[in-house]
Amino acid sequence: MLATIKSIILDFQETRPETGVPRRLQIETVRGKAAVLIGVRRGGKSTYLFQVMQRLLKRGVPRQNILYLNFFDDRLHNVRAHNLGLIADAYFSIYPMKKNAETVYCFFDEIQTVPGWEPFVDRLMRTEKCEVYLTGSSARMLSKEIATQMRGRALSWEVFPFSFHEFLDYREIEGDGALSTKRQLLVRNAFEEYWETGGFPEVAGMSRVVRIKIHQEYFHTILFRDLIERHDISHPRALTDLAHRLVDNTASLYSVNSLTGYLKSRGHKVPKSAVSDYLEWFEDAYFLFTVRIFDASLARRHTNPKRIYCIDHAMVSSVSSGILVNSGHLLENLVFTALRRLHPEIYYYKTRTGREVDFVIPVRGQPKMLVQACESIAEPRTRKREMAALNESMAELNLATGTIVTRNEDERIDVEAGTIEVIPAWRFLLSLPESPV
Repeated sequence: MLATIKSIILDFQETRPETGVPRRLQIETVRGKAAVLIGVRRGGKSTYLFQVMQRLLKRGVPRQNILYLNFFDDRLHNVRAHNLGLIADAYFSIYPMKKNAETVYCFFDEIQTVPGWEPFVDRLMRTEKCEVYLTGSSARMLSKEIATQMRGRALSWEVFPFSFHEFLDYREIEGDGALSTKRQLLVRNAFEEYWETGGFPEVAGMSRVVRIKIHQEYFHTILFRDLIERHDISHPRALTDLAHRLVDNTASLYSVNSLTGYLKSRGHKVPKSAVSDYLEWFEDAYFLFTVRIFDASLARRHTNPKRIYCIDHAMVSSVSSGILVNSGHLLENLVFTALRRLHPEIYYYKTRTGREVDFVIPVRGQPKMLVQACESIAEPRTRKREMAALNESMAELNLATGTIVTRNEDERIDVEAGTIEVIPAWRFLLSLPESPV
């Protein structure tokens, strides 16, 4: 195993990995703490590591001081927690003069595939002169459990597929600041492309047929590698049927009871507790996200129906049956992922009269932002419904502004509780900060 690890280390140092489009995510390294990048599979975490390496090389760090291992490499399949120390042994057997003399930059991709990895990284940072970067496709790496096992030696950052800002960077279109008429046209055309392709970096620029195949491959790989294999699921077909059901019902309400009943109707004898676990694991893999009702009562948050969203609106189009998902649901999903990139806590709101607003964003527990997604408010009945829901919510939550994100409409409307801004999706996406603040 030692010889294998040495070969992998040396092989990487002879490669020039593709660094792709510079991401707008800003991470801050802190001395004595590992930087942990977490997000969905194929969302750009590894490429971001390569970008960090490129910056180090430009700063004058010798290539030999960079140690990179990807734990999805089949050759590392037999690495376990008890023999992770072989990594340091292998590296310093190649470069003995660097031990405790020069900083070694350690990049460990998808390290969560080795259960019990935390003490190794903790020990590495305590006993060696090194800076550590980790990636993982599990939100468990954000948990208090990990923080405890790492003794506070980790800072976690979420990595999502391309934002619209980053998609414009990929297309080499300037979207910041005031836009001329020509540039606005370029941005709007790029948004239509982003609407079709979504944010996964690999599918950008691909044909529709290839894009759908890649999205479907992601879907099945996430289910198998991040759920069935990782959690040793005994009913894989039930999990797959549940995933399809949820994607087909993107932006819709669900309850554990209704999902359990659905699986029963498909012939699966899966208890409610297992369905709850599956939902938690979908979210853990950054694949599907649950949005609860905004309510001061924790019990009511958990017992009320919840909404489901996917990591990428275009992936929904590629994977769903198309029977239940419409462009309004896709727009709502697009708005959700843009907000989720910035805010870990997102809820929906229901007024005292039963009207609903898609998203309420709290800051330190207090509501600060109300956002409704609606493809168009041109139809008078739709306009009246959306205005009433936002107006009531603004009054009840003591907010003076609300937002309706549409495909193309743009206006400001004064209502009794304050002002509602109707804004096209492309402009809404560009108005958001580039990273969490």
